[in-house]
Amino acid sequence: MRTRYDLSALGPNVVYVKAVPVESLPPELRKQAGDLEVIFSVHDADGTQLALVADRSLAFSLARQHDKVPMTVH
Repeated sequence: MRTRYDLSALGPNVVYVKAVPVESLPPELRKQAGDLEVIFSVHDADGTQLALVADRSLAFSLARQHDKVPMTVH
């Protein structure tokens, strides 16, 4: 499921992080994910995907390094 959230009412510095099953990714990205079953996507407040990373902790660190406020969505 590719749900796109719009959190723009929370401000321009909010990003959201969500888990993505590797099996739902295109073949090239699945190959790059190696043995991981889940990776994490980072999206800006209007839902545009900014990054895919290996774990939730890295996603939150990446957001904070760019002066963003990360939130988790399900």
